[in-house]
Amino acid sequence: MALRAFGNKYFSSFALRAAVTSKVERNMSSSILHKHDGNLKYHTLNITTPKQFVYHVELNRPKQLNAFNKDLFVEIKKCFESLSTNPDCRVVVLSGLGKHFSAGLDLVDAMKLSQELGAVDDVARKAALLEHTIKLYQDSISSLEICAKPVITAIHSGCIGAGVNLITAADIRYCSEDAFFSIKEVDIGLAADIGALQRLPKVVGNESLARELAYTGRRFGATEAHNFGLVSKVYPSKEACVEGALELAAIIAEKSPVAVQATKANIIYSKPRPNQDGLDHIRQTNKLNLQSEDFANAAVAALTKEQPTFSKL
Repeated sequence: MALRAFGNKYFSSFALRAAVTSKVERNMSSSILHKHDGNLKYHTLNITTPKQFVYHVELNRPKQLNAFNKDLFVEIKKCFESLSTNPDCRVVVLSGLGKHFSAGLDLVDAMKLSQELGAVDDVARKAALLEHTIKLYQDSISSLEICAKPVITAIHSGCIGAGVNLITAADIRYCSEDAFFSIKEVDIGLAADIGALQRLPKVVGNESLARELAYTGRRFGATEAHNFGLVSKVYPSKEACVEGALELAAIIAEKSPVAVQATKANIIYSKPRPNQDGLDHIRQTNKLNLQSEDFANAAVAALTKEQPTFSKL
């Protein structure tokens, strides 16, 4: 009883200290510290806010089956860089408008690049143009992983080539029963160069399978994708899948943004490193975060059985 009383008194002092600081002041400072463009306009993406602190980003080239052209790559990068520092965003759901999630690389757009290369005689200058383009596309896909906020993908129907590269950079993947996947680059004479070869073996934990899929470009469906861990849940329809992703996003958005973003950062940091490196990283993070008002608020809420609320970050 004495220990419990001490604990309640201890956490009450935490709550009192947290309450003294004005949330208005904190949110004002948040807008000063985090530079983002909330008025960015996109042609290849549709962005809505269906739930508090949840942003829904939809690939918006339905007539082209959401195939990736240069504009889409550029706008994905801009979008996720902006959302990463947007204090009104805590979780992102990514899906596709139209018949398919994505048909992969837009070959018509790719031919424009071939024409540009054809106008350049020198091999070094052709290589420089390709280097710049490939790096831009790589950075676009990586922007999901680099984004400080968790990214949940809701995949329906076709997810081909660049689409597979994109979803492997997300935190969580859901799909509908009609979803099918293919690392298609090998069938157009390319090695996948924007992330699938690096991320898929880590995602599924089976290098033999990852190599098989990359070498053959074969199509596999939702059940197989779920069985080997590419997706964590399968829904009967696209609508149900998107709704499930949004419901999960809303649950995550209610958590401390300090805790969630630190968790994502540590998981990404720890993945290619020894366990001790990850432990060292989170220790350095939490020696600061344990002093955050979020820890005090969450602790008090746990003791009082109340739902905590957290300031913008």
